[in-house]
Amino acid sequence: MSGTKDKAKGLANEAVGNIKQGVGKVTGNEKLKGEGKAQEVKGEIQQKVGEVKDAVKKP
Repeated sequence: MSGTKDKAKGLANEAVGNIKQGVGKVTGNEKLKGEGKAQEVKGEIQQKVGEVKDAVKKP
């Protein structure tokens, strides 16, 4: 997977994670908040992987 795809998927996961956290907070659903936080962190990591891939490709 290219760095750009990793970064895009990371942004998407981060956004969905933030939404889950917000819904969990509003509804008092701690499990959903936790899932959202985990997905947000996964997205942040995916973005970093994409950045590293892009940096390695540059001469």
